[in-house]
Amino acid sequence: MAVIHVIENDFEEKVLKNSKPVVVDFSAEWCMPCKMIAPLFEELSGEMQEVVFVKADVDDCRAAAAMYNVMSVPTLILFKAGEIKNQTSGAMQKPKLKQWIEESIK
Repeated sequence: MAVIHVIENDFEEKVLKNSKPVVVDFSAEWCMPCKMIAPLFEELSGEMQEVVFVKADVDDCRAAAAMYNVMSVPTLILFKAGEIKNQTSGAMQKPKLKQWIEESIK
């Protein structure tokens, strides 16, 4: 499954109302650490079919970023049934990212 890009209008539908766990990468085009984890996020979206991977640019999703207190990018938030299950900030290597997701969806 490919990474889904959301904008303010479809955040609720694609993230909060999704029946699967959803990991949202709050990022920005100008952010170098965001660019570092983007390919890893894409790879994991193909490997972990039980999770939906969503990218939300903080410049396009300002209200959602503010609602979830995103103070730095990248910030990853894992939602399950519309509720936050876990949150982390900063870039990480693929094995650590995968482990964080797996532990968060339990």
